Order: sequence, then C-alpha cells, then structure tokens
Amino acid sequence: MEELSWGSIIARAVWQFAPVWLAMAIVFAVSIRFKRRLGLYGKLFDSNAGMVGFAIVLFWICTAFFATLIITHDPLAQLSGMKNALPGVPVKNPAEGVYPWYLFGGDALARDVFSRMVMGARDVLKIAPAATIFAFMVGVTLGLPAGYFGGKLDTFLSFLANLVLAFPVILLFYLLVTPEIVQTGIPMYFAAVLFLFPIVFFVVLFDSRFRTNPPRRNLYVGVTLALGLWAYAGLAFNADPIGVFAMDPNLLNVFVAVVFVNSPGVFRIVRGLVMDIKSRDYVAAGQTRGESPWYIMLWEILPNARGPLIVDFCLRIGYTTILLGTLGFFGLGVSPESPDWGSTINSGRKLLALFPHPALVPALALMSLVLGLNLLADGLREESLKD
Repeated sequence: MEELSWGSIIARAVWQFAPVWLAMAIVFAVSIRFKRRLGLYGKLFDSNAGMVGFAIVLFWICTAFFATLIITHDPLAQLSGMKNALPGVPVKNPAEGVYPWYLFGGDALARDVFSRMVMGARDVLKIAPAATIFAFMVGVTLGLPAGYFGGKLDTFLSFLANLVLAFPVILLFYLLVTPEIVQTGIPMYFAAVLFLFPIVFFVVLFDSRFRTNPPRRNLYVGVTLALGLWAYAGLAFNADPIGVFAMDPNLLNVFVAVVFVNSPGVFRIVRGLVMDIKSRDYVAAGQTRGESPWYIMLWEILPNARGPLIVDFCLRIGYTTILLGTLGFFGLGVSPESPDWGSTINSGRKLLALFPHPALVPALALMSLVLGLNLLADGLREESLKD
C-alpha cells in the first residue's frame, strides 16, 4: 500500500470528521433561523469574530462527542513498525478491519497521532468546562455577599483570595498534584469543601426565590439536596453506592487544583460587579419592598452581571485548557498513557527536531481551541455591550 500524499491525508482526515460537519451544520442552521429568539447567544451570530470563535469551539465539542466514530485506531494501541511513522505512512501488515494508514503519523510508542489528538479533545473538554463551572460556583457564592455586605466579611474573603492569587500558579498546581501532597489527603479535603458550594448556591437560590411558596420551595430544595449530596459523596469521596458519580483519583487532584486556582479570580470579578450594581435604583427598589439580601443578590444583581461573567467564563475555559496542557506537559496531569494534549506534547517533544508531528498536532489543536474560546469571548463581549 502506497504512502498518502498531503492532499490525500487532508481529504481523508476531513472525511473522518463527517459526523462533526453534519452536527455543526444542523446547529448553525437552527441557531441562525431562530437567532432573534435566543437572546445573547442569538446575537452572537451578528458578530464575525463571535461566529468564527463559536465555529471553532463547536468543532471541538462535536469532535469530543463523536470521538469514537472519528478515530481510526485505538489511541492506546501500539502497532509494530509504526514507531515515529511519518504522516500518511501505511500500517504494516494490517489486520482485517484495521484502518490502513496513520493519517498524522505515529508517536515514539507507535500510537496513532490522529486518534490521540481526537480523543485528547474529549479529555480536555471533560475537565475544563466542568472545573470552570465549579470555580464559578465558588466565586459567585462568596463574591456576592462580599460585594453586597462589605465590611469585615469582604476584608476577610478578599484577603484569602489575594493570598491565593499572589502564589505562582504553576507552583501552586505543582504542589497540589504532586504524589507527596496527594498522600497527605489535602486534595480530598479541598474537594470536600469546594464541592459543597454548588449545593449551597442552588439551595439558597431556590429558598430565596420561593420563600413565599413553601411547598414549591421544599420540593426544589429537597431535590437539590438529594441529587447534590449524592453527587458530592461520589465525586469528593468516591462513596456513591450505585457508581453513577465517580472520579479517578488523578483526575480529582487535577480538577480540585483547577477549581482552587480559578475561584479567587472569579470572586474578585463578582465582588467588583456587585459593588457597582448594588447602587442601582432597582436594587434600592427591592430593598424598599422588603426583599431578603440573598434574593436581591441572586435575582436582581446576578442576572444584570451576566454579560461580563459569560465573557469571563469563556476566557477562563481557555486559561484552564492551557493550564491542563501545562500540567500534562510536566507529567502532573491525568495518567501518563492518557491522550490529553499536554501529555502528548510532552511525550513528543523529546524527538521534536527529528519527528515534529507527534507534538505539533496536539499543540495546534490546543492552540485552535484556545483561539476559538478567545474569539467567542470577544464576540460575546461585543454583543453584551449593545444590551
């Protein structure tokens, strides 16, 4: 079997992404058709930068979702004779049903670079958005009362946030995920505290909104506590008896480190927004009506701060993606055989001068995702300022 030309490599790679192109076409068609009914998301399609960023991010989201349909080989499989194979090299003595080429070449362990790049998208997008959401839960839950009440509470929480922000990020990551620190149980203690914040946030959210309707409030709060504590036991302590909620110990360490590092930045943004918005007339009107402070914070102030927070959320996912790649590069991320982009770049850098493709492919993938998130954030910022 002949080696593929670059044109054939690109054509075959594009064909492998057929499910992604179909899903993107459907999402774009529906979104553009109903964009006037979709709020800020619909307005995004009026921004060129926003559309480009959204397309890139959507591409990687769909890639992660359809990864098992896109890959050409098992990302952990090692095929004989394919060590550091160049892009387009045919597989030697392929078994029946095995894809006959390594489209983007092989790495130092004879694994398919294309398949590892595709599965790496799933690993990255499985951690970065979820960790960012948890960081926002922590930052919002603490930033709202700090900005609204001020005083000693604000001073204390701001001091803690500045203390974390003053510490070098990479060194802090290194300390949180090194085996010696993990053995002390510190990451699990951090998880036990940080994973409580989403439960607290939603309980207070429903309690403040439906306080005058006890049956509805009790229903929402009860469901939140039941599901939240179930997920909390499984994620933080791996104690879910059914096994629905569970997290690998290495993944938990990385997840906690990302949430811990990002939370102070979110806290400071929320605090600043609240200090500005709490002087508005509609906040004074809510206070005059006798609304509780948490109702005003969650249902009056927070919705009016959504624009900057949505923009920061997109940017922070990009920062988190880079941090995850950095952790993987230093060998401090998930398991070493994982196809996450940071680990793949690290394993490929040793022979970078001779065989650049094992490191270059995941590096370009990482760069494109972060670029897409930044463009998406620019588009959202541009449209939110028009509101």
